[in-house]
Amino acid sequence: MAHRKQTTMRGALRREITGTIALLTDEDDFSAMRRYRSFTFDDHPTYLAEVEGLLKTLASQGKHTTVALFDPEEYAEFCTDTGIEPDAPDSRNRFTAALAATGATIPYGGQPLADLVPELVDEAVRHATVEFAGSLLTRAGDCASCGDDIGKAAFERASHLLVAVLHAAGPGAHHLVCSTTTEEETLLAALDTTTVTHDKFRIDETEALEFATVLAAGIATTSPAGLVMRTSIPGSQDRVRGWRLRGEALHPLTASEVFDAYCTDADSGDLISPEPGVEYCPAPALEPTRPSSDHRHGTH
Repeated sequence: MAHRKQTTMRGALRREITGTIALLTDEDDFSAMRRYRSFTFDDHPTYLAEVEGLLKTLASQGKHTTVALFDPEEYAEFCTDTGIEPDAPDSRNRFTAALAATGATIPYGGQPLADLVPELVDEAVRHATVEFAGSLLTRAGDCASCGDDIGKAAFERASHLLVAVLHAAGPGAHHLVCSTTTEEETLLAALDTTTVTHDKFRIDETEALEFATVLAAGIATTSPAGLVMRTSIPGSQDRVRGWRLRGEALHPLTASEVFDAYCTDADSGDLISPEPGVEYCPAPALEPTRPSSDHRHGTH
């Protein structure tokens, strides 16, 4: 009787266990893993089908599963750093556990793998962007003049600028994109918000944090940065406005500057046909949300 009760309790505990699957979404990454003899899959489409089948089975059992992006290069670095053998299933399990704790994951909710993979890649890019932007803020160090933490000051300034943009947004649903071009790479962050009243907004706090971090990276490193905002109101044309970062302030773009920013391919520099039903408008000047300072932080 006691044994049966113990078995029942263990079964109940198993139902409480959640899991993470690290997915090789790219065929090149899949091919890179085939150099390990313990990785027994030899066909990427079959591998994806098996993963999808496993996810469906776990979901049918009422088990919650998250999916992470498996990067072979990161895996090799992880094995080197931890001193474990890369050609072993247990090592891949340990890497997956580390991803679950600190990496980008999304929950499996029964969606087809064809829909899940783009979501996962986008989440991984967002995670890497914020991680890199955060490292730039950390590496900025202290101001040579006043001793302040440059990264912290830049983030505070970026947060105030974001609030100022939201106050200037006006009614409607707004999609904002911030771009910061550093020496290493271009960072992008997006934010969706809806104006409820002049000083009240419906906003995702995680998106706002990521957005402010990318803008702060531009401030801390004095890199070219700016943002564009597309506003949608039922029954009206969408409006696009934008601001350019200069020093620690956002300066409004003219209508033609907004058009150039919105209708130019970032990679090739080629013009993109303007979208019908969209109006490119001059941006309003931002009202300061805190007293301005003439001091500009600088590194040693």
